[in-house]
Amino acid sequence: MNLLIDTHCHLDFGQFDEDLTTVIERARDHGISRIIVPAVDLPGCDRVIHLAESFEEVFAAVGVHPNSSENWQDAWLDQIRSMAGHPKVVAIGEIGLDYYRDHSPPDIQQKAFSAQLKLAAEVRLPVIIHNREASDDVLTFLKESASNNNQIKGVLHSFSGDWQTAQTALEIGFYLGFTGPITFKSADTLRSVAKRVPLNRLLVETDAPFLAPQKYRGRRNEPAYVSLVVEKLAELHDVTVAEMARITQYNAISLFGEKLGVLNGQPR
Repeated sequence: MNLLIDTHCHLDFGQFDEDLTTVIERARDHGISRIIVPAVDLPGCDRVIHLAESFEEVFAAVGVHPNSSENWQDAWLDQIRSMAGHPKVVAIGEIGLDYYRDHSPPDIQQKAFSAQLKLAAEVRLPVIIHNREASDDVLTFLKESASNNNQIKGVLHSFSGDWQTAQTALEIGFYLGFTGPITFKSADTLRSVAKRVPLNRLLVETDAPFLAPQKYRGRRNEPAYVSLVVEKLAELHDVTVAEMARITQYNAISLFGEKLGVLNGQPR
C-alpha cells in the first residue's frame, strides 16, 4: 500500500536527467505515492509543470527561490499567477530568504518573498518556505501574512532550526518538513526538536538530490529514501512506521489539498 508522500524533491534538476523514469519507478516500489517538485526560478516553473504532466505521481509548486531573485521583477507575478492555476500545481514555492548564500541582496529577496506571499494568499495556495540563516525575518514575514490574511498556510521545508523557531512557526499554523539530516549521527539537537513537534504538523521530504539520509550520505538523494525519514520520525514519536506514514500522508493532503488525489494509500 502506497502511503508515503515526498513533499519536496527537485526532480527537474540535472542530477536526474539520465535516469528520471527509473528514479520514479524506484520511489513507487518503496511506497511513495506522490512527489511534490517545487520550482526555484521561472524557467523551472515550466519544467516542474511538464514533469507533473508527464508522471501521475508528480505534482508541482511554482515560485522563485531567494537565490534566484537577484533580478526580481514584479511582472513575474503574472506568470506565476497564471501557472498557479494548473490542476497539478499545489503550492507557491520554493520561496523564502537565504542569508547564507550571496546570490541576491537581502532587500531584493525580501521584496520577492513578500510579493509571493501575497500572491499565495490571493490564489489560496499554501507556501513552501526556504529559510537559511534568516529565521527572524522569515517568521516576521509569515506573522505579518497571517495577520493580514488568516488563509496563509504552508511548511518550513527541510527544517533545521531550534525549538523557539519551530514553536513560533507552529503557532502561526505552519507545518515543519524534515529531511535526511534527522538521521545523521550528529543531529541530536534536530531530533530533539522533531520529537516535540505535534504529530499533526509533521511532513516528510527528501530535498533530493540533496541531503541524503545517513545510510546514503555523500550520494545523490532520491524520493525512495523518504522512507528512512519516516522511520526515524516514527522512532522519535514512538509510533509504528505504518502509523507515521499514515499521519504524514494525511498531513500532506491537509496542507496541499485533495489535488494530490490519495487517501489511505489509494488513488482517488
